[in-house]
Amino acid sequence: MTTTKPLRGWRVLVPRGGPWGHGVAAELRSRGAVPVVAPSINFAGTADEPALNEAVARLAAGEYDWMSVTSATTVDVLAAHRVEIPERTRIAAVGETTAAALGAAGYGVDFVPRRDNSASGLLAEWSEATDGIVPLRILALRSDIAKPVLTDGLRAAGHDVDSVIAYRTVGVPIAPDTVAAVASGQFDAILITSGSVANQISVQIGLVPSRTVIACIGPRTAVDAEAAGLRVDLVARSRSSESLIDTLEELAAHRSVQGPLQ
Repeated sequence: MTTTKPLRGWRVLVPRGGPWGHGVAAELRSRGAVPVVAPSINFAGTADEPALNEAVARLAAGEYDWMSVTSATTVDVLAAHRVEIPERTRIAAVGETTAAALGAAGYGVDFVPRRDNSASGLLAEWSEATDGIVPLRILALRSDIAKPVLTDGLRAAGHDVDSVIAYRTVGVPIAPDTVAAVASGQFDAILITSGSVANQISVQIGLVPSRTVIACIGPRTAVDAEAAGLRVDLVARSRSSESLIDTLEELAAHRSVQGPLQ
């Protein structure tokens, strides 16, 4: 008998917490899966906290035309600082995952690149999305390890950009019993949503059993996962959490027809 929920009973590791991780877990549950939220990364304070505080104060005062957000972790930082963004300031998100995190935290999104969910993609579509207005006053929040691709490109185009490091990415230990469960093949899938997550899965878990699907949210993340030493079994059709779950569900449906892997 064919189930109407191909993911029913699938145990899925969601190695990211916060609003995004718990939102994904809720969606997985609605489709019959058994998600386990086990954050593998978190953010730590930047070494230049005064610069961040000053930027946040200017943001709240409405001094920026735009703010660019290039990771879901940046959204966690904004939420932790209880930042209120004025209506005049528009928000650009690097991709669907970041846009979803902004929405979950109560922020609006005005621009998401259609073709390439990356800093380069954001830069490529910037002029079109902002009606070619130059200069704009822009706040670019980023991690300590992110390359200033967007900042450099926007400045070269004539914009006034404040590039501020919002956080440092740090690894979070996954519970030993969860690590052991993954290593022994008790999980059906692991969702990989960034290179940082891929690195932590590789370091903390190591070799993932072949029965466990390693599912990446996009091509760039898949490249980063392979560079971290992970096998990649599935890449979402579009770079969003919904597409990632949809694609995983399609694989589960196919497996239910073909029979379990031996």
